[in-house]
Amino acid sequence: MSSTQSISQCSEDQQIEALIALFDGIFADTYATRLVRGGSEPLYSPRDAEHPYHRIIFAHGFFASALHEISHWCIAGPQRRMLEDYGYWYLPDGRDQDQQQAFEAAEVAPQAVELLFTEACRRRFNVSADNLGGSVEVDREAFRLRVEARAAWLRTHGLSPRAAALHRALDIGFGQGGSFERARDQARAILEAAGMPA
Repeated sequence: MSSTQSISQCSEDQQIEALIALFDGIFADTYATRLVRGGSEPLYSPRDAEHPYHRIIFAHGFFASALHEISHWCIAGPQRRMLEDYGYWYLPDGRDQDQQQAFEAAEVAPQAVELLFTEACRRRFNVSADNLGGSVEVDREAFRLRVEARAAWLRTHGLSPRAAALHRALDIGFGQGGSFERARDQARAILEAAGMPA
């Protein structure tokens, strides 16, 4: 990617690399957190003796997976961010009715943030409530409406400082075609104005 080329004009792989660079440019030294392209499963891994940074590892190098995992990080408080996968146990596909309802209840907030991030990038958002092999049919439309309602609430009431900073950077870099430097600097200004809270 050349310094004069906007992020939105880049290939998909270049856009993923730009997202990683943008996230790291905002959060690596402020929250000791980096975004990492991963394999088949996403994972949040707090720093340890071998890794000086917390790592948000997203699956398969997919842009949507990166935004989803970042959304979880933006919601997690400081204590949760010290635990692998924020201390939550993920129940994979094959959930029964109660498990699916619990899954959807836990996913509304991060997917609402993800929806706003996706819109800022001028991309299409798809909810993720699939339950392949489960004993219950998933009502994707009802779940989508719940996610959209939460996103509408966030538009009115505002995002947390970390989410607001990244949302601004994504809007500038991916939505408006602004420079990496401008996107990063405006995001950092939001964090500084908020005193970089948890």
